[in-house]
Amino acid sequence: MKALITIAFLSLASISVWAQAAKPCEELKAEIAKKLDANNVKSYSLEIVPTEKVKDAEKVVGSCEGGKKKILYSRTSTPSQKPAPAPDKP
Repeated sequence: MKALITIAFLSLASISVWAQAAKPCEELKAEIAKKLDANNVKSYSLEIVPTEKVKDAEKVVGSCEGGKKKILYSRTSTPSQKPAPAPDKP
């Protein structure tokens, strides 16, 4: 009986891992962006790149399409504010 329960548990666990690994990149990127926005993170970019192009110094925040691609996080500079328009002279 214990063996049957163990086999059932391992089967279900492997199915859930496979389902997560096969997630489309755009869907995962949107989920990560939503979490960052909810945590009030400003001035960032998320980029989807092939796994083999990831460099050691880059911050990987997600893996998608069965591990074939990674989602990279990087901070961007704060967008500069445009100066207020000059008031019209009478």
